[in-house]
Amino acid sequence: MSGKYDDIINMPHHVSTRHQRMSQSDRAAQFSPFSALTGYEAALSESARVTDERIELDEQEQQRLDEKLNLLRGCVKERPVVCITHFVPDERKQGGAYVTEQVCVRRVDAYARAVCITGGGSIAFGDIIGIEGDIFQEKC
Repeated sequence: MSGKYDDIINMPHHVSTRHQRMSQSDRAAQFSPFSALTGYEAALSESARVTDERIELDEQEQQRLDEKLNLLRGCVKERPVVCITHFVPDERKQGGAYVTEQVCVRRVDAYARAVCITGGGSIAFGDIIGIEGDIFQEKC
């Protein structure tokens, strides 16, 4: 039985004199799948990420928070350590997250409407929804 490729079946494999032989890993890379939609997975996971909406405090809660800020303002010389729950806006999409941090208060700036903390940071009054600490149980 005569086959279509009988004339080349037993020929030796050609070895190029001009080009080096390709490594197996480079050869395998030619056949690896590629993503036609580069960045699609990242965009999909970003849109699925959930953010919180900013909470608006009612008048009574805002008044309690203002009282705590005033008490905190009177105690800044002792460098009180308090836990502040505040809103951190998301950098990529609308909304953000509420974070509770234990901070050492350096100053309460009524003009800038911010609590300045050690380390150079500050937290805006409008972002704060709660302040807790031992200083609120005892007067300074």
